[in-house]
Amino acid sequence: MTIRVLLADDQALLRGTFKLLIDSCTDMEVVGEAADGQEAVDLTRARHPDVVLMDIRMPGTDGLAATAAICDDPELSGTRVLVLTMFETEEYVAKALRVGASGFLGKYVTTDVLLSGIRTIASGEALLSPGATRALITRFLTAPAPGALLAPPERLNDLTPREREVTALAAEGNSNDEIAQKLFLSVLTVRSHIQRALTKLGARDRAQLVVIAYQTGLVRPTPRAM
Repeated sequence: MTIRVLLADDQALLRGTFKLLIDSCTDMEVVGEAADGQEAVDLTRARHPDVVLMDIRMPGTDGLAATAAICDDPELSGTRVLVLTMFETEEYVAKALRVGASGFLGKYVTTDVLLSGIRTIASGEALLSPGATRALITRFLTAPAPGALLAPPERLNDLTPREREVTALAAEGNSNDEIAQKLFLSVLTVRSHIQRALTKLGARDRAQLVVIAYQTGLVRPTPRAM
């Protein structure tokens, strides 16, 4: 199956570079290019790509607003957004995930990491670079802004104890393999627990599962000394 990718970046040269790179892969193709957020939303609605590679800072409608519009549209439930930016800060990471982004990578990543990231997002998994994961944790360890805690703890009531345990480990950045090793389970069983948690919590994907875990207080990591 060919992964259909839409590029959203205001730099034409960068879009051209990404297009050459992606089109050189036998399992991917670029189906559109957008120079701003509104164009990205319009093209996504017209062409229904599997993955939108979205820059955050663009003129007019920025990448965050465009991501929110795409992820809030029920007709685009099959489209995932991978945010790619130079600005890997706590604020941007938290905002991108809250509005529905499935992944977040810095523009400094290697070619192999970028292509692997697109494949990961297209498969339905979440993707956070180490820097983005640290930024997300830092964001939720600080005092939340008014109204930031959007999910009451009761939202977790339908989860079994094991599903809560698996969700917490996933939110801390553990892969399915790592969770399986820690809990002495098979990877298939871990995937089943993750999928049931996603369904019960109404989460779009694993990235939203991370946000819910923090917002409900399921995960409260202790900050490490610098």
